[in-house]
Amino acid sequence: MEKTKTHRIWELDFLRGIALIMMIYFHAIYDLKDIFGYNVVYSTGINRWIGRISAIMFIFISGISSTLSKSNLKRGLKVLGAGVAISIVTYLYDPELVIKFGILHFLGVSMLLYPLFRKLHPVALLLAGTAVILAGNAVSQINAANDCFFVFGLTSSNFFSSDYYPLLPWFGVFLYGVAAGKFLYPAKKSLFRFTLRDNIISCAGRNTFIIYLIHQPVIIAVITIIDRFL
Repeated sequence: MEKTKTHRIWELDFLRGIALIMMIYFHAIYDLKDIFGYNVVYSTGINRWIGRISAIMFIFISGISSTLSKSNLKRGLKVLGAGVAISIVTYLYDPELVIKFGILHFLGVSMLLYPLFRKLHPVALLLAGTAVILAGNAVSQINAANDCFFVFGLTSSNFFSSDYYPLLPWFGVFLYGVAAGKFLYPAKKSLFRFTLRDNIISCAGRNTFIIYLIHQPVIIAVITIIDRFL
């Protein structure tokens, strides 16, 4: 959900745009259910998979982008700062819908952690990513006494966050993306001789950060208007 200031690789923008569209759809279903009380389902079936796949795409592409960027510290602080702002806004809007460690928090922290893994070989990154995912699966089975380590996925039965992507296991997906970036884009150039740069999906992919920040208020406003008239 971020832009680099290096030469843009169009297929990453295109895939990021697809992920953004899927996430907007998922959040619209979420809002219909949890905010407006409509009888729709997002926790099972195709809607759940749309939300999950979009998040995986965002995290994986963010890992790739970190290998292409020269300003991961700046990007990480910006994304993490936006995540903290969203936590404050959601708490003020409705404490029961607060986001404690959502995808923006996760991506911001992951970008800040990237320098620790920057010099690793792709195979080592894949092994590390797999270890993180396995550790995350193990941690998710633990019912902690408190939520002091919720950033790592260790929570009590009372923990709640409207959007939740703990470092365990999701940082493993980020490391997979870093491995892919090192393997696929050592020259920091597109893999294709053609381009699909000039279309609405790629345009959205080049502006995912700002679109992500405004899409929820827009969705809620649109649903409110439609709900009032219907």
